[in-house]
Amino acid sequence: MSIQTIKMPDIGEGIAEVELVAWHVQVGDSVAEDQILADVMTDKATVEIPSHVAGVVVSLDAAVGQVVAVGTEIIHIEVLVGSTSVDYGRAKTAPQSPTIQPVAASAPPNSAPSPQGSKPIAAPAVRHRAWELGIQLATVKGTGPAGRITQADLDAHAQHGGASPGKVASDPRYAQGTAEEAVPVIGLRRKIAQKMQEAKRRIPHFTYVEEIDVTELEDLRARLNTQYGGTRGKLTLLPFLIRAIVLAVRQHPEVNARYDDEAAVVTRFAAVHLGLATQTSGGLMVPVIRHAETLDLWACAAEILRLAEAARSGKATREELSGSTITVTSLGPLAGIAHTPVINHPEVAIIGPNRIVERPMIRGGLVVARKMMNVSSSFDHRVVDGMNAAEFIQQIRGYLECPGTLLVT
Repeated sequence: MSIQTIKMPDIGEGIAEVELVAWHVQVGDSVAEDQILADVMTDKATVEIPSHVAGVVVSLDAAVGQVVAVGTEIIHIEVLVGSTSVDYGRAKTAPQSPTIQPVAASAPPNSAPSPQGSKPIAAPAVRHRAWELGIQLATVKGTGPAGRITQADLDAHAQHGGASPGKVASDPRYAQGTAEEAVPVIGLRRKIAQKMQEAKRRIPHFTYVEEIDVTELEDLRARLNTQYGGTRGKLTLLPFLIRAIVLAVRQHPEVNARYDDEAAVVTRFAAVHLGLATQTSGGLMVPVIRHAETLDLWACAAEILRLAEAARSGKATREELSGSTITVTSLGPLAGIAHTPVINHPEVAIIGPNRIVERPMIRGGLVVARKMMNVSSSFDHRVVDGMNAAEFIQQIRGYLECPGTLLVT
């Protein structure tokens, strides 16, 4: 019997450790060569770990949420007879050992409920459905390989007296609001938590909010979309805001910068690599619009769509998620009246538009309806003085309130 040991591969770019965020196989599963075994997360991106051999999973040697160093053994696979193992510099064959046996070989076709204290084997979708049904997996008889619990096992358990949605509703724990769920903070959520904590701990934030009349901007946007929307694409507010930021940065290079805390060095950038805070199903990601200063409104709009889709589909590359020099954050129609955005460390500034509200304003002694929007911004007070921040936002305001200047400047 040949047991293949697969170690955490060297992903490159000097990465020494990663977090294991998901297993796609369980003990006793048959796997094919090049089948994805697990997902791991670096500082910026999720990476898939494939199998180099075909065989049966003997053991999983790392837990979801565990930080694993490159070169650490993560899984053992019994190689099928006649299968050839491929060494890509990421795995090696372990010596044969009579103590290592596939769990599936000793598991009966119809396993009993999991022994007291052992963790039932089930896919995440099965675990989630069991929780919804109020079923404790330890009480379910698993019929899959190695006693793995399947969706059919849940159905059979519920039909023979197990918990059901109706029983969950009548459970006094739920009725009294005492049900609890422990949610591990792993993967992207852990990275977000660490980054936000680091930003608030390291950076002395101050926030500046300004009111902007975007009536003329919205009129111009509507006209451009009517005339060019069919051929060049629709424009949202964001390309106009990004263009205004790019122009304002020319007079205020101190906001398009990064601060190295350890070296006490501020690096200012001529290029504007603009981070776009994007909400995904897994949490907040910040893809980067490279050289935003070179893009017209429509090219910027197209890049916003492309990067947002890449982030939300999990296809954004490490390069697309790193290297920003200033960040924009927007919640669209949920943006509220004002907010206090957290700076994307080690940057020194972040800008966030709020929702547009039509309300009465006095112009020329008359009360007229105007479309108003607040812009919320935060700055690193070690690098950006309050006067400079105010002047920077006022320049953005000037461009947005006279939007024709965005097209000729």
